[in-house]
Amino acid sequence: MEPRFDLNANELGAKIGQRFANTSVAILQSSLPKSLVELVELRASQINGCGYCVDAHAKELAAAGEPAVRVNLVAAWRESTVFTEAEQAALALAEEGTRMADAAHGVSDETWALVRKHFDDDQIAALVYLVAMINAANRLLVITRTKGGSYQAGAFDAVAN
Repeated sequence: MEPRFDLNANELGAKIGQRFANTSVAILQSSLPKSLVELVELRASQINGCGYCVDAHAKELAAAGEPAVRVNLVAAWRESTVFTEAEQAALALAEEGTRMADAAHGVSDETWALVRKHFDDDQIAALVYLVAMINAANRLLVITRTKGGSYQAGAFDAVAN
C-alpha cells in the first residue's frame, strides 16, 4: 500500500499540523520524563497499528539510551519486570485511554488511582493530553497510510525546542 496523502504538503494540513505540534511541545516541556513520554507513545502506537509512530518512538527510545529489553517489552509490559510502578501506571492509562471503545468504563478507577499516586496534577494533565495526542497522531498517519521504517531519531527535535 502506498501512502495516500501528505498532510504537510497541503497548505491547510501544514497549518493545522503546526498547531498540533505546539500541543506536543507543551507536553514535552512538562516535568514528565522524556523516556516515559516515548514509552506511552510507543504503547498507544502499537495498539493502533501505526507503523510510522512505532518506528519513531522505538528509535527515539533507543537513541536516548533506553535498553533494548525495555523497548522490546513495552507490548508486554504487564508481564515484565523492567518498568517502574509509575511507568506501569502511565502505560495502563495509555492502554485504557486508547482502547476506550473496547470497554464500557474507559479509564478505570483503579488505573486513575495509580496515576494519582505517582504523578502530580501538572504531570497528569500532560499525560492525559499525551494519550489524546498520540491517538490523534496515530489516526492521522494510519488514515493517510504513512509507513514506518524511514524515521530518523531526532527528526522532531527542532520543533520541540
